Amino acid sequence: METLYHQTNKMVHEVQNGMGRLEMAAEDEVHLVENDLQRRTEQIFSNLERLDILVSKEPVNRRQNAKLRVDQLRYDVQHLQAALRNFQHKRYLREQEDRDREALLTRNFAPNEDTSIMIDQALQHNSSLHSAHRGVDDLIGSGSSIMASLQGQKSTLKVP
Repeated sequence: METLYHQTNKMVHEVQNGMGRLEMAAEDEVHLVENDLQRRTEQIFSNLERLDILVSKEPVNRRQNAKLRVDQLRYDVQHLQAALRNFQHKRYLREQEDRDREALLTRNFAPNEDTSIMIDQALQHNSSLHSAHRGVDDLIGSGSSIMASLQGQKSTLKVP
């Protein structure tokens, strides 16, 4: 059990180092490094299954300690696997953005068919408002002159 545990632990450290290599790898090598890390992770999980069987065969006084060590390895590998999935997801998003950017750059844009502005109706509305304003001003002026004329007539009709 000890040799298998040490081999598996060594593989975990190799996968950790491989994660560093993965971040520095060129675009054409990324898939190869990912596949290698995925294969190693699967090998580690199969080793962990065998270690679980071997832990149950350990003497009672060492079983708890051996189980804790195997569980710690499993925990480490799960985190490495999550980091690998996270890296793959980010790479996928980056590639998708690159494809979208390239599609936008290669797209031929055509002028819009209907770019007329509906200003005639607004202009007519504005003219009508100005006409109404002038009409009200004329009525006020007319009323004011009528009032002045009536006041003039009042003073001439008054007999002292």
